Amino acid sequence: METDTLRLFVLAADKLNISAAGRELGIAPSVASAWMSKLEKSVGADLLHRSTRKVALSTEGLEFLPYARDIVAREDAARAALGQGKARVSGTLRFTAPSTFAQLYIAPILPDFMRDHPDLRLDMRLSDKQFDLIDGSFDLALRNAVLEDSSLRGRKLADDTRILCASPEYLQKNGRPETPDDLQDHHLVAFGNDLPHRMIKDDGTHTDFDPNRGRCNLIIDDGYSHKVATLAGAGIAPHSLWSVHQELASGCLVRVLPDYTCVADTALWLIYPQTNVLSVKVRVFIDFLLDRIGKNPAWHEHIL
Repeated sequence: METDTLRLFVLAADKLNISAAGRELGIAPSVASAWMSKLEKSVGADLLHRSTRKVALSTEGLEFLPYARDIVAREDAARAALGQGKARVSGTLRFTAPSTFAQLYIAPILPDFMRDHPDLRLDMRLSDKQFDLIDGSFDLALRNAVLEDSSLRGRKLADDTRILCASPEYLQKNGRPETPDDLQDHHLVAFGNDLPHRMIKDDGTHTDFDPNRGRCNLIIDDGYSHKVATLAGAGIAPHSLWSVHQELASGCLVRVLPDYTCVADTALWLIYPQTNVLSVKVRVFIDFLLDRIGKNPAWHEHIL
């Protein structure tokens, strides 16, 4: 089983196109097809389903793909250790992230990354809906959540501090809550199916804030729309500090219950499928995001 053939399979799985994968490796379409057939004969299973219209991964192909990626990553790492392949990183990197965070912090710095790695193709899927890394064949994902899946590994990008805030107009019209219990008399904006939040006061006392206890008649599952509704005066809403720190600094939003902080185990994680060797393309992108975002997060400049 040759590494070049496995590299072709990994690229074909990413592109769902054997000919395109072959062209990226400098292989003629007929040769690429022959290599794939030889690989499938070697492993004793059809890895890709082919038709005149499309190519799709088979069940066996989905199971085999992580191992193929691992072997290819090992070769890349070995070459890098010998001083080969350091200058240029190639291939396709499939990355998914929450759309709001990506718009604010990742998209503006992408030209710098692509300029440093012109041979790398970055395929991004941006949504506040979380995609399955394995089923979606993603190399890397950004999640603002608790890292629980044992089949995944990750690097912490930054803390994810959650606070309650509202527009000045809403507070002027409806008054300011003094305690979490007062929230039940206010309009609340929830993100998706919000669960109760544990809140801690500056003096160390704890209490729970349950969005369902108040007049929570607005539920939004898109982060940007959630913020826009809060800015427009829809009610009091929990937000990540990274999402609203500029609005807090300008006075467009006001922190509600400033003596309380939402307690959560969540953080901003860069996660990837479990592997013994991290591929070069994933490693350089992680290092880039850690350096440009994680080293000194812009929202840390806002003092709570």
